[in-house]
Amino acid sequence: MIVIVGPTAVGKTELSIRLAQAFSGEIISADSRLFYRGMDIGTAKPTREEIARVPHHLIDVAAPDHEWSLGMYLSRVVKVIDDIQQRGSIPFLVGGTGQYIQAITEGWDLPKTKPNPKLRDTLERWAEQIGVKGMRERLAYLDSDAAAGIEGPNLRRIIRALEVILSSGRKFSEQKVKLGSPYRVLQIGLIRPREELYERIDQRVEIMLEQGLEVEVKTLLEAGYNPESSAMSAIGYKQMAYYLSGEISFDEAVRQIKSKTHKYVRHQANWFKKDDPDITWFAASVDPFEDILNEIQQFLS
Repeated sequence: MIVIVGPTAVGKTELSIRLAQAFSGEIISADSRLFYRGMDIGTAKPTREEIARVPHHLIDVAAPDHEWSLGMYLSRVVKVIDDIQQRGSIPFLVGGTGQYIQAITEGWDLPKTKPNPKLRDTLERWAEQIGVKGMRERLAYLDSDAAAGIEGPNLRRIIRALEVILSSGRKFSEQKVKLGSPYRVLQIGLIRPREELYERIDQRVEIMLEQGLEVEVKTLLEAGYNPESSAMSAIGYKQMAYYLSGEISFDEAVRQIKSKTHKYVRHQANWFKKDDPDITWFAASVDPFEDILNEIQQFLS
């Protein structure tokens, strides 16, 4: 399996399509924002034309009010990988959600604690009182590693971690077992200088606005999707929802989208480290296609 990682806006989409075409491969998304239908512009989802060039998997597989967990993703992705390999093709796992990538490359076995509906209801009511930030602080007090591993304001995952800790009496992070990947993996990392990445992010946000991000968010809200849901809390959607409700100005919404995406890139660097011996890094500022092509050819030979 070929894994292509890197921060938001580094250039993974186009390069992975070109590489998959060169090896008759198929692309599997490892980006938690791409699961949801109707959320296309704000997630920089591959276009219909791009998807037509190479088979893509695990994109548009859920409605925005159907929250996907890591466990659900792992159960689906294993089947997809097996199907691709049985067809004699090469799976290209591509994305920037570090937890999803590492869960596959390290073979995570997740906590088996059964759901506790009464406790979960209590935690959800608590969250209504103290907010996502307050819940994250409580989780960090009990299990700093678990809190650090949750990207963004993902209240559902914070509540699940607290539920497991309070039900089992053990840290959530200690119940995650790494069994090792059953796949032979080549991990390719794409990197750009931080300031260049910020410029690309800001340009991407402007393009999203031109493409109709405001209308996309308005359509989702009018369809009844909760702006506080896990899917709608994605960067871009929440800020635009606040603007549409009159809580912030348009300019402030744009400023927050850009700054929060910059911050998210810094968070991604904690998952994809430059000194990780399992990742072969390539500078994306100059087209690295030929160099990566040679790397993959050597891996497959």
